[in-house]
Amino acid sequence: MKTLLIGEYREGKLLDTTYELFGYAGQLGAETALFLVGSESQLPAFGGTLYLADALACGEYNPDLHKQLVLDAVQKENPDQIVFLHSSYGWDLAPRVAASLRIAQISEVIAIQEGGFEVGCCNGKMRRSITPATHRAVITIQAGAFQGVQPGGTPQVVKLTAESTGTMEFLGYEPAEEKGVDLSKAEVIVSAGRGIGKKDNVPVIAALAKALGGELGASRPVVDAEWVAHDHQVGTTGQTVSPKLYVACGISGAIQHLAGMKKSDFIIAINKDKDAPIGEVADVLVVADVMQFVPALTARLAR
Repeated sequence: MKTLLIGEYREGKLLDTTYELFGYAGQLGAETALFLVGSESQLPAFGGTLYLADALACGEYNPDLHKQLVLDAVQKENPDQIVFLHSSYGWDLAPRVAASLRIAQISEVIAIQEGGFEVGCCNGKMRRSITPATHRAVITIQAGAFQGVQPGGTPQVVKLTAESTGTMEFLGYEPAEEKGVDLSKAEVIVSAGRGIGKKDNVPVIAALAKALGGELGASRPVVDAEWVAHDHQVGTTGQTVSPKLYVACGISGAIQHLAGMKKSDFIIAINKDKDAPIGEVADVLVVADVMQFVPALTARLAR
């Protein structure tokens, strides 16, 4: 299996999310090459082949030109999969590449299954399994679904050039309106579940998150009850996360929530029910009343 990973470069910097592509390829056990429109001054720590086009000459984004550059790399590498991030760059470029190659595109891959993939659908409310009809496909992977990995080493650079035949001109990026925290980038998340009892108890969980240097998360029932804003929701209808530490406070462990956080490096669950489903994925299950244990833990951390 050979993969061509499509890295991302923005405003003079290699995006850290590019390393999630290596995490995906590592789970697949694939031979890997990387494509990037960027700069030689910002190269990833990667010991394989890097197909590099100069962002100053090609623009940080030009759909017609970038498509041609990717196709040039595909012709040289002959990969089984061309893998994008499920980002604005990937959404726009991946279908153009798939259509040009006349191969399938599979979007928003969340996990690798035997013979296929698990993908999100219905605006994250459901998941489905897909088995491609052929081994060759264009893939986009969901942000946060695969742990970022830095392979290390110095790439063997193959420079690519192309002339734009389109009429589009890249003008720049306009940042989206700030809409709260991006949990997919948090290293520590402390999430509140229905077991915290009431909205007035949310600050207790937030205090623990702050003490740990992390972000506040929440399960769907807490968000639906309007105790916490939706941008803090973890799960298939919220954000998929993979922090170094995930602390679940009063969360029973519905399958939709587990799917969104089970790839965390280390999971601590605090729940009165020793048989709660969250215990099946937790590295440590604390059987205790959340509203007694969490304040005591936060006070201890403060000391």
